[in-house]
Amino acid sequence: MFDAIRSNKRRSAFLVAGFVLFVVAIGAVVGYLSGGGPFSLLISAVIALAIAWGSYWKSDSIALAVSRAKPADPETYQRLHNLVEGLCIASGLPKPRVYVIEDVAPNAFATGRNPRHAAIAVTTGLLDQMKRVELEGVIAHELSHIRNYDILVSTIAVTLVGTVAIMTDLAIRMMWWNGGRARRAGDRNDSGNPLALIGFVLLLLSPLIARAMQAAVSRRRETLADISACQMTRYPPGLISALEKLKADTTATHSASMATAHMWIEQPLSGVRDEGRLGWFHRMFDTHPPLDERIALLKEL
Repeated sequence: MFDAIRSNKRRSAFLVAGFVLFVVAIGAVVGYLSGGGPFSLLISAVIALAIAWGSYWKSDSIALAVSRAKPADPETYQRLHNLVEGLCIASGLPKPRVYVIEDVAPNAFATGRNPRHAAIAVTTGLLDQMKRVELEGVIAHELSHIRNYDILVSTIAVTLVGTVAIMTDLAIRMMWWNGGRARRAGDRNDSGNPLALIGFVLLLLSPLIARAMQAAVSRRRETLADISACQMTRYPPGLISALEKLKADTTATHSASMATAHMWIEQPLSGVRDEGRLGWFHRMFDTHPPLDERIALLKEL
């Protein structure tokens, strides 16, 4: 398991670098198609690095704000704070900031850049539906993400995925409708330029590529966090029971978004269990392994 954690950290660095290079490529394509010239590559690189740097410091606040998380009052949510404190003492972790989200769907996520600057957010639906040992298993899962340093890359991915979506949307709007301008004499004609065609294809595919990279951030990490949580609590049935309740619940987490989907303990958006004709295609972009697989693996421990 510790070898997997070390591998996870190395993979995190490669994924962040890949995200940054992808943003640079999108920015360069946007600059070229909008007539930015060779300077567009330099500008896009500066923007991508600035976004990555800003993400390192502020993406946890963005993720919490997007999810409408509020600080958990120690008196109102005494049980939650006690569970977090007890597990942190047992695992040698500093206590993260604790947040609650008003949402009937049971779910939770961890965010931050390192164990000293981390936060855990749980929905009111999770608090209402989970027994103590089940809630302990979920909290241990999120603390495992913190201990395994999963939170850094998953938190940065929130802003980078959002950046790709915004850049491609704006670029396609500007170039499809010519920025709202009528075509004028002297405007560059890119209709037959193969580079322009490649650029358009990249812009169209970039949201799917970003989603695939987002899925790569999360899938293996969820399984590792499940195993780490059982090591932390010494009681696998607690997390197993919690995952079975999450599987039985079909409520979509309204506080989640496409950018934050990979952070939650269960894939939060509706349609994730689609078994229709395009079910195989949808599963390619699942940010989490199926709950059945996670539960079966824990039962083997």
